[in-house]
Amino acid sequence: MPSPTQNPADPLSSWPCARQTARGVMLDLSIVPGAKRTELVGLHDGALRVRLGAPPVDGKANEELLRWLAAQLAQPRRAVSLVRGASGRRKQVLVDVPLAVVCSWLSQHLAPQ
Repeated sequence: MPSPTQNPADPLSSWPCARQTARGVMLDLSIVPGAKRTELVGLHDGALRVRLGAPPVDGKANEELLRWLAAQLAQPRRAVSLVRGASGRRKQVLVDVPLAVVCSWLSQHLAPQ
């Protein structure tokens, strides 16, 4: 799996898919709906690639994504919202947590094996 470029001066800036905003952390996502299970795959073109175990019908994939992401980050569902990309594969999701929490989660799940 690809790993981010580590910058010893600022470890939080090493993830191109996550950035701090005034309202929380914005995640850039590349979604693959209709997979066997929901899972984090890696980075793809500067975005976090996620396979979703829900079809892209009637908002099911979006709801599965937001539920899964909230559970992964140990946050309530209301802390995660879809900002952009409701009908596309490229999405932006706002998570109401510190950037350090998201970067730690990414490091745990995308570290080289």
